[in-house]
Amino acid sequence: MPSDRCRPRVPMTAHPLRLSACLSGLLAVGSLQAQTAPAAPPAPAASAAAGVTPQRVEITGGRSSDEEARRRSTAAKIVIGREEIDKFGDTTVGEVLRRLPGVTTPGAPGRGGPPRLRGLGNGYTQLLIDGQRIPPGFSLESLTPEQIERIEILRAPTAETGARAIAGTINIITREGFRRRLNDLRLGVGIENGRINPGLFWTHNNSAGDLTYNLSGAVFRPWRDSSAREDTQVTDTGTGAVLRDATETSQSAERRKGLHLTGRLQWRLGEGGDSLTLTPSLFHNEGGTTRESTVVQRLPVPVAGDPATQPEYERSTGVSQSRNTAARLNTQWRQRLSSGRLELNGGVGGFESSNQSRRDNSGGQGAHVTEEDTRTQDRSATLNLKFSSLLGGKADGSGEHSLVTGLEFEANRRNETRRTLLDGQPVLLDFGDTFSAASTRTAAYAQDEWSLDKHWALHAGLRWEGITTRGEAADGTRPENRSSVTTPLVHVLWKPDPAKRDQVRLSLTRSYRSPGLASLIARPTLNARAPVPGSNTVLTADGAGNPDLKPELASGIDLAFERYLEGGGVLSANLFSRRIQDLMRRVVTLETVSWAPVPRYVARQQNVGKATSRGLELDAKFRLDQAVAGALPVELRGNLSVYRSSVDGIPGPDNRLDGQAKATANLGGDYRLRGMPLTLGGNINWVPGYRTQLTELQTATVSSKRIFDAYALWTFNPSVALRVMASNLAAEDYLSTNTFVEGLQQTRQLTTSPTFTNWQIRLELKL
Repeated sequence: MPSDRCRPRVPMTAHPLRLSACLSGLLAVGSLQAQTAPAAPPAPAASAAAGVTPQRVEITGGRSSDEEARRRSTAAKIVIGREEIDKFGDTTVGEVLRRLPGVTTPGAPGRGGPPRLRGLGNGYTQLLIDGQRIPPGFSLESLTPEQIERIEILRAPTAETGARAIAGTINIITREGFRRRLNDLRLGVGIENGRINPGLFWTHNNSAGDLTYNLSGAVFRPWRDSSAREDTQVTDTGTGAVLRDATETSQSAERRKGLHLTGRLQWRLGEGGDSLTLTPSLFHNEGGTTRESTVVQRLPVPVAGDPATQPEYERSTGVSQSRNTAARLNTQWRQRLSSGRLELNGGVGGFESSNQSRRDNSGGQGAHVTEEDTRTQDRSATLNLKFSSLLGGKADGSGEHSLVTGLEFEANRRNETRRTLLDGQPVLLDFGDTFSAASTRTAAYAQDEWSLDKHWALHAGLRWEGITTRGEAADGTRPENRSSVTTPLVHVLWKPDPAKRDQVRLSLTRSYRSPGLASLIARPTLNARAPVPGSNTVLTADGAGNPDLKPELASGIDLAFERYLEGGGVLSANLFSRRIQDLMRRVVTLETVSWAPVPRYVARQQNVGKATSRGLELDAKFRLDQAVAGALPVELRGNLSVYRSSVDGIPGPDNRLDGQAKATANLGGDYRLRGMPLTLGGNINWVPGYRTQLTELQTATVSSKRIFDAYALWTFNPSVALRVMASNLAAEDYLSTNTFVEGLQQTRQLTTSPTFTNWQIRLELKL
């Protein structure tokens, strides 16, 4: 029986060792439970009378189905179905992903960015929708949980899903149609920091002959207010004397509205499983943000008439307006052939955005008005061909042998117009206002999937992928970057005893991370806090690309043990290691630039050498009464991931990969009260604070995050339910620092961002 310290008390989050011990205890309890033979099922009752035909009853469970899909996959995979996605009634996909094993989101609670696996930064995690890479300009936050059928997390890459997945792959499968007609309507309102955020979410399933379809829509208006405080201090490293001491406090108000529409139309073509599927989508968002800030400088004391003592500015106001629209149509055609199955996937999409911003810095030595108008247009097209053939197999399913081969093509083109004005005069004239860039990607792969016998399964593949990026600026420059990668991949599955449900996985892979388009294009982006023609600081650096960037290559190994419990549930432990070459990292240097008469600090991505990342991932999911006889049937979920990384050439002890926390953990549970139509649930998410040595002279730190979520669901009847949710209970300030040493001066900036609890109430109707 687990000790008292493994009970889910709130103080556990403050003690990572206690949480680790708790999860280890849960794994041990599940191990003992799995070794106990299940009770024999009761004999069926005899028919009440002769001649009465017994009725067939089918019992299905979403959780068992998800676990079965995970168990049967040769490559390591975690599957999260509709039941788990719906538990908390989240309003964004990011909130769902944050509680999953090994997933983190950067930034303050409630303000996180795109999901990351294994704590690794942007670009290390491959994001797919229905098996296809996310098109340019698309954000996962554009999808609502109601539009998702299931989420698959692949910890190691495969030849079929792609090798741009050093950290792993998150594949989001959109909802499929059901032949039974159903309208799922959810009306909700949220409250955060005094602001009301209404939303309406609708899903419709139906069929007509051979057509099965699903339509989803969402209308929402997220409004939120934020504040922050930046304390900047410059000290003399020799004497410790404070040379500059200033505080900037800011408030911002964001007002947005959005309309999201998706569909999935599937036609059955004959009785052989042939099908044609169309998945159209339309996402539109627009809104604006207002911001104002005040600077208080204590040192040096401002002296009238002495510019050297004046702050960069005393007050700043800003306003921005933006709107973006993304539309896409994907199609999938599946045809059974005599020698196997042919699958053709294609898609076309477009993304358009416009953003106008104005920043007015008044007072001090940097009093300027900066205006920027940016308009972006993206077009993309994909075409993938896959052929699967069965090479052999026995009647009992052992020895099944299949080969999957495929070709892929992807083309993207971006046209951008950006005009920057400083006090009404255009700047960056040497680079022009317009810029175009295009990228093409081609890939070919072969994947052999072989169940050798009841004990062993082998999954081996080889993938080649080439990417070409070309730019075209108004000044006539045409930067170009070409790269190609060949990646072998091997996955092995071993079942020590096929009669039981234990299994061991081993993966040997090669993966890579390609530089993004913005990282390659040398066109600069000016920092509005320190506009030209003056100088800037390391904390107000301009941005620019590096056309000479090379992709990162990673050799990896994954070793996992999984135990699937008889009554449902799973326990797993996974070890991984990645050795990365040509690591890309943002580096700030002082450069002589063409857009200013004085040197300015510029941040560019550069290949800085080699790095290693390794870790241990534990996750468990089972019912409490499976482990403790007579206990309440509480559904328990827990996961703990511990990470370590180091960058060659950077002094330790904190020379970790940028953005990778030391660990992440979740502990949650759900329980439906006996005799009442009430379900209660909660989750604790914990990410410890950490320090990163970015270069010999630059460090960054972030504070720990403890996020408490809870919900209550009252089911009036199968068609009507009321849900109350709270996210980020016990909200705490989020702290981050950036420290840079230059010569005999150290610059340290501390940012404090308050966070808030988000309350939601939602009426859920099935019509």
